[in-house]
Amino acid sequence: MSDQKAEIGRNVFNEPLVPCSFDPLTGYFRDGCCRTDDTDTGTHVVCAIMTREFLEFSRSMGNDLMLPRPEYGFPGLFAGDQWCLCALRWEQAYRAGKAPQVVLESTNIRVLDIVDLAALKKHAWAPDLA
Repeated sequence: MSDQKAEIGRNVFNEPLVPCSFDPLTGYFRDGCCRTDDTDTGTHVVCAIMTREFLEFSRSMGNDLMLPRPEYGFPGLFAGDQWCLCALRWEQAYRAGKAPQVVLESTNIRVLDIVDLAALKKHAWAPDLA
């Protein structure tokens, strides 16, 4: 088995990947999880909790995640929704000071090829604080 296949279902702690969201249904494979493979050119591996600030940032960068796209089964996102974001977009938002919180247990280990774990931990969602 290739390393990539072994990582498809693992989170940043190298534990089994916990689903990110079923409502809205997220994931590159639309299975609720931030799984990936070689066909996922966007590397949709960061389980993030949307904020208005991040959604506006993403729109300003050319990707309006608030706009429904029914032809792709995409409902449009709202603040509070959890979604599997592209790792590079999250990194870009982080550098701009607009990164949303991350659910680490639901974030695919493949993100560590792009984003530093320390940066993700700075934005980790803590259920006891929510």
